[in-house]
Amino acid sequence: MDTKPALAALAALAQESRLATFRLLVQAGPAGLSATKIAEAIGTPPSSLSFHLKELTYANLVIPRQEGRFIIYAANFDTMNQLLGFLTENCCGGNPCSPTNSSGCEPIASSQTS
Repeated sequence: MDTKPALAALAALAQESRLATFRLLVQAGPAGLSATKIAEAIGTPPSSLSFHLKELTYANLVIPRQEGRFIIYAANFDTMNQLLGFLTENCCGGNPCSPTNSSGCEPIASSQTS
């Protein structure tokens, strides 16, 4: 992922309702949810939700699809994984990061003694 799409995704997620919407869609999986169900779950008025869904779609974090009379929104897991990869690309000095392998992942401040 390049810097510009990463910035667009991060900017889209930097708002409480959009972050809640995206997290809900991640939980829903590829099946996604209708706007009505999203609005009910996060307690956002449908008029506000349409704006937030537009922003998430523009950032390629959400994929809308038509199903009959409804538009179903699903998280774009490819973009999410690319964003996570972009954020952790240089993590741990190039070593794999994991909770059990902290040798390359210790923050500099914690390895210094006072």
